[in-house]
Amino acid sequence: MLKKIRVILAIIFFSLITFIFLDFADLLPKEFSVLAKIQFVPAALSLSWIILGIILLLTILFGRIYCSIICPLGVFQDISNWFSKKIIKKKKYNYRKQKTILRLVILGLVIISLFFIDTLFLEFLDPYSAYGRIIYNVFKPIYVAGNNLLETIFTNFGIYTFYKEPIFIASIFAFITGIITFLTIGFLSFFYGRTWCNTICPVGTILGFLNKISILKIRINEEKCNKCSLCAKKCKAFCINPKESKIDHSRCVNCFNCINVCKQNAISYNFKNTSKKLMEENTPQNVENENINTNLRNFLVTIGLAGISIPKTFANKKLVNVVNQIDNKKEYNLLQPITPPGSRSIEHFNKKCTSCHLCVSKCPQKVLKPAFKEYGIEGIMQPVMKFDKGFCNFDCTLCSEVCPNGAIKKITKEEKHLTQVGKVVFILENCVVYTNGTSCGACSEHCPTQAVKMKPYKDGLTIPTINKDICVGCGGCEYICPVRPFRAIHVEANAVQVQAKPIEKEKQDNKIIDDFGF
Repeated sequence: MLKKIRVILAIIFFSLITFIFLDFADLLPKEFSVLAKIQFVPAALSLSWIILGIILLLTILFGRIYCSIICPLGVFQDISNWFSKKIIKKKKYNYRKQKTILRLVILGLVIISLFFIDTLFLEFLDPYSAYGRIIYNVFKPIYVAGNNLLETIFTNFGIYTFYKEPIFIASIFAFITGIITFLTIGFLSFFYGRTWCNTICPVGTILGFLNKISILKIRINEEKCNKCSLCAKKCKAFCINPKESKIDHSRCVNCFNCINVCKQNAISYNFKNTSKKLMEENTPQNVENENINTNLRNFLVTIGLAGISIPKTFANKKLVNVVNQIDNKKEYNLLQPITPPGSRSIEHFNKKCTSCHLCVSKCPQKVLKPAFKEYGIEGIMQPVMKFDKGFCNFDCTLCSEVCPNGAIKKITKEEKHLTQVGKVVFILENCVVYTNGTSCGACSEHCPTQAVKMKPYKDGLTIPTINKDICVGCGGCEYICPVRPFRAIHVEANAVQVQAKPIEKEKQDNKIIDDFGF
């Protein structure tokens, strides 16, 4: 019964979180994005103490049910493991000693990286973010292709339930990384069960040590146990030692497989092992476990102090704007990447974002794309705004609403209208009005704040003039500019997002200037 309840809950959580990334038609209300915010790492980075406290409390009360029910990557491994049992009929597991040193080293690297190089290691090891990148970069194009196939079939029968959606790969690097992550974790879970969770995943390590003191545990009654090893052969966490009738609770993910297969009814999920007396708490084995826990605490304290005491080695880089003359067009490189509205600053964004790509998946204009080298190595795959395929809708705040980490703070439409992520830059030498004597004005027509206007030029033509004070950096002008390969107008990022000058205030200032004849 316990296993059935766990499986049902896991399927519900897994299906909803997966569909959040796949749902390009907005069939799910945006409130469902809260499922991303109840993940361990996003809750920790966004300082959601209530959610984090609930996860820790659930672990102390019931064990690692977070890993077996709520974590999508954990459920993905269970699915992969289920398929392996269907293919390898006689598949069996055996007890293995835990790799404590390796687990602590990986956890230490993650903690240190948060102090030195932002979320670099966490981006790759956070289970939620890794799963998000797999679904968005690898499976969403397949999902969209399936939708388009159904659209073709249904349309031929006069049914217009589906509509075609462009198959979009945001980044080749993110796509390849997603495939590698999928194959690596899929391989490990297919052949080695929950090895990723119990050896590599930092969340699994933290919750695993908490699980050792959980109130409800899976326990073996040694008086009933006949050491048949059936439970160990079904344990995908390799944590049941049948020879000693012991369970390594730091690796147990509460899948309840062992309870179902035990023919002696020697395994139960309860508050305490009734076959043991309280005086056994002082046995040499428990004393040894206490020493291990003490060493663990000392190790984590040392790691934390090291992270605080050693200065950050990766400082903000000063990027140089390179301007070359090529074919009478000025080439330009952006001084720094443009972060989403509400991210406050590049520094804040790099410290909080773990590249789960939920905002990339939800961006209706396909403006957000995974970075490659724009932020440097510490911000690899973090979302960056690019305007080659679209521009940021003036009224859209979706990325700030779905971000689970606090990397993009939630903003209202009114706040979005005044959030300046960057400023417009006009390059006269690239403009077709200047080079070809051709009428254009597309940039001005697509500017929602009129930071780009047309002014009289010559021969009845008009040419763009810019007002950086009221520009919000939406990229409408850059996206629509017809000049290639180097546009005549583009957005240069603000390292720290500031408030743009209100349009109404600008109009009032212009009226005063006109009245005084300046």
